[in-house]
Amino acid sequence: MKDKPLHVFITGATSGIGEALARHYSQQGSTLGLVGRRKALLEKLQRSLKTPSFIYAVDVSEEHLLHQAIQRHIKKIGIPDIVIANAGVSTGTLNGEREDLVTFKRMMDINLYGVMHTFLPFIHAFKKRKSGQLVGIASVAGIRGLPGSGAYSASKAALINYLESMRIEMLPFNIQVTTIAPGYIKTPMTHSNPYAMPFILEVDKAVTLFIKAIDQKKKFIIIPWQMNIVGKLMRLLPASVWDFLAKRGPKKLRAII
Repeated sequence: MKDKPLHVFITGATSGIGEALARHYSQQGSTLGLVGRRKALLEKLQRSLKTPSFIYAVDVSEEHLLHQAIQRHIKKIGIPDIVIANAGVSTGTLNGEREDLVTFKRMMDINLYGVMHTFLPFIHAFKKRKSGQLVGIASVAGIRGLPGSGAYSASKAALINYLESMRIEMLPFNIQVTTIAPGYIKTPMTHSNPYAMPFILEVDKAVTLFIKAIDQKKKFIIIPWQMNIVGKLMRLLPASVWDFLAKRGPKKLRAII
């Protein structure tokens, strides 16, 4: 018997990983709910998809507006099988620079609170149904603090721990929580990085690995496998060794977001 097509809800769908996820799931026959800040890009994506899709031009940091959009989606289409909180931003920051506080707060609002805002409206419905999968897109940068990326590292470290806490809480309700921590992927987010990016993946290859991990209901995975080895080593290094290695590393360009 053929599997029933999935119903997948994705944030950050206007470009990069989110757009690629939408295209891949559409090719598999999935019905989609798509969130992004830029309505014109969402409409362009919607026109190109082969399966039914429903778009919502909302900033995930706006909890009330996102909640309303999700409630409309559930009322119209029903409860999704999978919710992927992919929306995220990245830029360099420097500690001690007061103007970077704006960027730091904005990054936390999107990368951490945006995920919370995305998941919250679905949790009660998932609990009642006793099924569902919540997927958070973190980063290998959340494993250890990186110089020049304090806001990004902090937001992704907080996200990793938040998702782990949620994963354990959801176990009694048969709700799966998957944390994906990628390394470098060729997207607009990495385009301006002024340094070499080891093990960088094309976005379609990365998303194929993402979907495989989601299908397998992985609890936590670093992608690709080479970066998984790096991530494990990063965790094991004592602070003095990490400081010595990391201080020589390249830094992201700073920008207000």
